[in-house]
Amino acid sequence: MRNLYLTLLLVITVTCTFAQNHQNEFGIQSDNDSYLGQGSDRYYTDGLYLYFRHALDVKASDKLKNKVLGFDLGQKIFNPQSGAVPSASYIDRPFAGYLYAGASMNYLYKNESNFKIGVQLGVIGPASGGQTAQTWVHNNFGFYAPNGWQYQIKNNAVVNFSGEYNRLIARDTALDLSFASYANLGTGFTGAGAGLLFRLGVFNQLFNSASTQSSVIADNSIVTPNKHEFFLYYKPMANVIAYDATIQGGLFNKKDEAGSLEVTAEPQRFVLSNHVGVTYATKRWVIDVAAIFHSKDTKYQQLSEAWGSATLYYKFD
Repeated sequence: MRNLYLTLLLVITVTCTFAQNHQNEFGIQSDNDSYLGQGSDRYYTDGLYLYFRHALDVKASDKLKNKVLGFDLGQKIFNPQSGAVPSASYIDRPFAGYLYAGASMNYLYKNESNFKIGVQLGVIGPASGGQTAQTWVHNNFGFYAPNGWQYQIKNNAVVNFSGEYNRLIARDTALDLSFASYANLGTGFTGAGAGLLFRLGVFNQLFNSASTQSSVIADNSIVTPNKHEFFLYYKPMANVIAYDATIQGGLFNKKDEAGSLEVTAEPQRFVLSNHVGVTYATKRWVIDVAAIFHSKDTKYQQLSEAWGSATLYYKFD
């Protein structure tokens, strides 16, 4: 009988161990400047994204601790200081929409650094559905009627590549500091940025954390220090903008084409951003709520911008 109890206990222990991690997650993210209660509707005014991530086996690697394959769909909508302008002279940041599909591979190392590479295929311009989406929302939720989309950025195909590198700098019990950086190259966006990530609270190592989009992990033998993550974070970034098609128009489009109403602008080459948020992650769910504060995107932009972001992920086997 004693041997039977020991056998049952061993089975339960092994079962619990192999059920602790999840290999897949699905997520949805919504961005909008109205989430901050400012009463504004300007610049990057709305974004909607869907994510799917799948953790891959890395047991054969001496350096990797986790590897995550990701896919995403997204739409971004931009307008000037208001979504309804009386004339083109009021446009301090062009009307533009961006619709894309993307894929990425996230390599996460034992030394708590990660390198993420990605590609996006999409379109900027009327084909992105930016005007249609904003008009539908405003008409169905009792907002003002948008006006000015006849001046939007023209259609432009986007092929964009990205790279992201992060690395732990220092950690105490409830506080850590990481270096963060990225670079973009393509027909839609070219530029780079670097900054820091501060986390305060209860968090896991960067190879299996919501901070690096690596909550899923294929290796069930890995036991994370904390069953739940719950932390505040602050991420200041300095960004250099070489090209932005949502501001400057398509890379290969003819400028000042006869009959075109397209209004473009010159981007600010140096942009500062501050990302403040809170993350809560359980065995199955990840919730992130954040506020992003951004300096001016164009040389003639009247105001800086800010928006709120809410993200929800569900993890499964």
